[in-house]
Amino acid sequence: MIKRISILFCILLGSCTGIPENIKPVDNFVLEKYLGRWYEIARLDHSFERGLSKVSADYSLRDDGGVKVINRGYSEKDKQWKEAIGRAYFVKSPNIGYLKVSFFGPFYGSYVIFELDHQKYQYSLVCGPDRSYLWILARTQKIDDELKNILIAKAKALGFETEKLIFVAH
Repeated sequence: MIKRISILFCILLGSCTGIPENIKPVDNFVLEKYLGRWYEIARLDHSFERGLSKVSADYSLRDDGGVKVINRGYSEKDKQWKEAIGRAYFVKSPNIGYLKVSFFGPFYGSYVIFELDHQKYQYSLVCGPDRSYLWILARTQKIDDELKNILIAKAKALGFETEKLIFVAH
């Protein structure tokens, strides 16, 4: 109950579109390179993704200049695919990896890209409005252990509880 009240206050006060302290969104972001399919390599647990495997996110341009977001994952428990369709918009400038995303009407949450393969756009670290949200994303369903360890170490150094990461089966 307390968590739901906290989420409600977060939504009402607009703080769900903030950036955690000491986290800096990437500069020189190019949306066109980021579009397409990304696979979830690891995440911190949240109820909206709990129990899902084979999680992916597809990003495409919307007619209004925003980004269409389709998150999809498989629930082994329910033996079915679950899908959420949302929309995202840049909070500041289109060349900064800081967007707000909504899957529920007018309510938005932060989507902060704070680490990115700027050359080939093959991996990224993304967080939400606080350090309880963290995703390691890649263009492939698996990444090599060296890269995975580098990304985890970066997130840990920034205060994320990486020991609680869930590694997604694909």
